Order: sequence, then C-alpha cells, then structure tokens
Amino acid sequence: MSRQYRAYLVGENGVFRSAEAFEADSDASALRVAQQFTRRGNVEVWQLDRKIGLLLAQATLRQPRCPSRRTGRRHSSASLRSI
Repeated sequence: MSRQYRAYLVGENGVFRSAEAFEADSDASALRVAQQFTRRGNVEVWQLDRKIGLLLAQATLRQPRCPSRRTGRRHSSASLRSI
C-alpha cells in the first residue's frame, strides 16, 4: 500500500524553498524517488510528521581530463553537468 511523502528542497539558510508530494510503498523507495530532486540542492524527505532522511545535493560532474597527447585523440568540450 502506498503512503504519502514529501520531498523538501532545503535552502542554504536551512529554510525549505519548495516541496514535492509523491507516493511510495516504503521509506526506502521514497528515498530513491526523492534522490532525483537533489540536482537542485539538499532534500529532506518526510512522511507526515516523521523525518525519513536528508539527501545531500548531487555534486556537479567534473569534465573528464583529456587523454594523453600520445594517443592523438581530442577531447570534446561539451559539458557533462546534469540538468
């Protein structure tokens, strides 16, 4: 049976900036669902008045290093950051 959860985006000052309501079958699956919101910052996951956990923001992906010049391959300058 699904339960109601909320994922709260936490601002730098610790104040909730926004919330997303969703349903999940368990606390573990709620944390997996809420993981998608970490692209925008830290996320607290709640089920009613019970805090399930805090998910830390995803780090910005770094551009990979260029291969050695010996290989003759060139590296694309495309960014790999998440949207």
